[in-house]
Amino acid sequence: MTHLYPERDALLDTALDLALERGWHGFGLRELADAGNMPLAELSRYYRSRDDLAEALFDRADQAMLSAQQDWQQPLNERLFSTLMVWFDYLSPYRDLIKDMLGYKLEPGHLHLQAHGITRISRTVQWLLEATDWQAGGLRRSAGEVALTGIYLTAMASFVNDASDHFDTTETLLYGLLGRSTRLLQD
Repeated sequence: MTHLYPERDALLDTALDLALERGWHGFGLRELADAGNMPLAELSRYYRSRDDLAEALFDRADQAMLSAQQDWQQPLNERLFSTLMVWFDYLSPYRDLIKDMLGYKLEPGHLHLQAHGITRISRTVQWLLEATDWQAGGLRRSAGEVALTGIYLTAMASFVNDASDHFDTTETLLYGLLGRSTRLLQD
């Protein structure tokens, strides 16, 4: 994946390294600025908060998903499955961090992060639909989007808690949910 903003990407890589070493709550933006050899004011041009770092990680997963090669001969639910698995696979090295990130977002005092999270979910689902070229319209598309959002959220909850090798439990769950939703999610 090519990066359009090398300094911003390098800072995210450093933040992820720090977080993998110390946990999501174990590092601060000042430490990230120091590691990037810059003052806080300069860091704020790239990231205004740790939540911005989390969003940048999810943006990278979205980009990986959008870059996935499609077999256009496959049924839609198979395309959705393989594309979502690319998204989860990209995030798999950060699974424990993501659990902490989501826990932070869901703390009672973080309503602003929760509202932003709804936008994030919608954006990823919309990109998923575009990446798989789902052509439904009208009420069928609306119903399908609701169903797919539920499937995505269920799979995400499984993913962050999945202790199986290569998140096999999540893969099985996702495959089953998409298979049972074939009528809603048709081309």
